[in-house]
Amino acid sequence: MRAETTHSPTARNAPQAAVMNFLNEIAGRYPAAISLAAGRPNNRLFDRLKPEALLDAFHCYDAHTHGGTSLLQYGRTAGIINELVARQLSDDDGVPADASRLLITAGCQEALYLCLPELCPLPTDTLLVCNPTYIGGIGAAQAAGVHIAALPDVGGGQLPEAIERVATQLKREGCCARALYIIPDFDNPTGRILDRLQRCAILEVCTKHRIVVLEDNPYGMFRYEGDAVPTMAALDSGGCVIYLSTYSKTLSPALRVGAACLPTALFGDEAMRDALWNRLIERKSFVTVNTSQINQSIIGGILLQQSCSLREWVRPVLEAYRANRDAMLDELQRVFPHGGIDVRWNRPSGGFFLSLDLPFRFDADAVTECAERYGVIVMPMSFFALDDSQDRRVRLAFSAVEPAQIRVGISNLGRFVRERLRGHTRREEQEIIDS
Repeated sequence: MRAETTHSPTARNAPQAAVMNFLNEIAGRYPAAISLAAGRPNNRLFDRLKPEALLDAFHCYDAHTHGGTSLLQYGRTAGIINELVARQLSDDDGVPADASRLLITAGCQEALYLCLPELCPLPTDTLLVCNPTYIGGIGAAQAAGVHIAALPDVGGGQLPEAIERVATQLKREGCCARALYIIPDFDNPTGRILDRLQRCAILEVCTKHRIVVLEDNPYGMFRYEGDAVPTMAALDSGGCVIYLSTYSKTLSPALRVGAACLPTALFGDEAMRDALWNRLIERKSFVTVNTSQINQSIIGGILLQQSCSLREWVRPVLEAYRANRDAMLDELQRVFPHGGIDVRWNRPSGGFFLSLDLPFRFDADAVTECAERYGVIVMPMSFFALDDSQDRRVRLAFSAVEPAQIRVGISNLGRFVRERLRGHTRREEQEIIDS
């Protein structure tokens, strides 16, 4: 029996918090359902983060500073582990990071929330986003009162042209594209990756229009095959990229530590970079005062223990994620063999997600039906969209579950799809009879 109180949001008519509340409600009401909706790290990642290991990391960082920093006091707004984070971003991501222009934040979400109102202070200033895109990016803009313009769903190859068209159209309408939010590596929600040529072309058009690129890279270290592509920050010669990073996926979401790294000179202007830096520091001092020094010290201690690279640290869970992805792809092929039901999906070369195209609309009511009758929870792609272009797609997350759960979940989803299609066929046949 469905509860009448279930709120069924869409990304077009509800704040993003309502979307997350809805999914949490569904998970709470159907705890036995297998969730392929949660894009969170696998609990295996935390096996080495027992309380004694966390304490060891804390002591390691404290010894590194010779006890010179009072970790129980208020701290420096910009952060205390900036040098270590800059080294890790340089070693692991190839980012030309420098501690003097790196802000330690309470996760990447705070970095977004701090940057957006500073980059888009006027009502006519606009944030460009891919369509679909990460719910938190849209939500941060909504919370900051920043206007959003969705780029058409054209695929990575045509993104530069789409940015050019939308920026030009906004200018004709008296508005200005000020920032672009993008996840180039294993995008949430699509799993897409942009190649080097696409990244360079996006940087070129953004430099031309003086659009700041907010490059979010939570999944870049989780590549399963193929050669790594340089980050946009590493390719940036025009000074337009602010690099956003987080330790939520590589270490632990509970630590709530991320960073925003500004370019050496914003569009070639160091004074402009300094002015933005000072405004970000001031805004953070009013929002969170400083990022938890205890949490920073744990991160800092782990970085010291790992010689400021997390490549080896994530290797065990990387293999688990690859096995999960392969299990999902294999089960999709078994449940939806080629030449059968018109269902398509992509093969991501990394990250936590893949996208599935369906021959019918999948909405919040379908989420509830899947959870209640079929024991599986999946994420409508419409929740990530700003129009109706994603209404026949879903996001499938494979990071937080085990292969056996993935196989059962995909099998159950297959039963839902086949029965939904049979229902459509019966309705069509009845309409023909009635006519």
